[in-house]
Amino acid sequence: MPEEAAGRPLTVGAVVRALREEFPDVSISKVRFLEAEGLVTPTRTGSGYRQFSTADVDRIRYVLRAQRDLFWPLRVIRDNLDALDRGLTPGEGSDLRARAPEPAADPAVPAVDELVASTRMRLTRAELAAASGLHVAEVDDLVAHGLLRPGPDGHHGEADLRVARAAAGLAAHGLQARHLRPFRTAADREVGLVEQAVAGRRGPDAERRAAEVAHLCLTLHAALVRGGLRGTS
Repeated sequence: MPEEAAGRPLTVGAVVRALREEFPDVSISKVRFLEAEGLVTPTRTGSGYRQFSTADVDRIRYVLRAQRDLFWPLRVIRDNLDALDRGLTPGEGSDLRARAPEPAADPAVPAVDELVASTRMRLTRAELAAASGLHVAEVDDLVAHGLLRPGPDGHHGEADLRVARAAAGLAAHGLQARHLRPFRTAADREVGLVEQAVAGRRGPDAERRAAEVAHLCLTLHAALVRGGLRGTS
């Protein structure tokens, strides 16, 4: 099987053959020049032979396209390659400039439609305890610390079920209701911001706007927590 198709490291000659269909003028000396300029860094065998990966070939292709189609100087190409190395992505078509990728939706943040949707579920404290894996006394403790808020009829809705299940998981890590009070404080402040954003509005439009603002608040909260965890690792 030819080395170009075997998924193995490529020699400089194989790299030239892989690129020649798109770049007829590419040569071994050109690839070595790009290496000398620090634009591609192949590995070396013990005997000193260059070994190029598929990523190396893609990198060289990017450089050659930038030179041919955009007439970019090496300085600009180097800056864009540095951006690509930092997780940015190249543009499409004739625009090869590195740019920040669109972040993937955070699975921890409910979509706007989920925040708009309502449920008629109502649970007694015993049912909530059974559904969440908590003891009734632990449910009462969460109510006492403001984490759970039963309705006027004493029943708990879907939000309380989610809180109770999360609290049960955190209890397994040694975090009790008294430790979770800051979450209620932060949540109440975020709700206050949502209410401020929809002040004076009524009806479905206000409900939808509130859900959109809440979604953005939750996205911000999750991003800050993720960023904080990276800072502690």
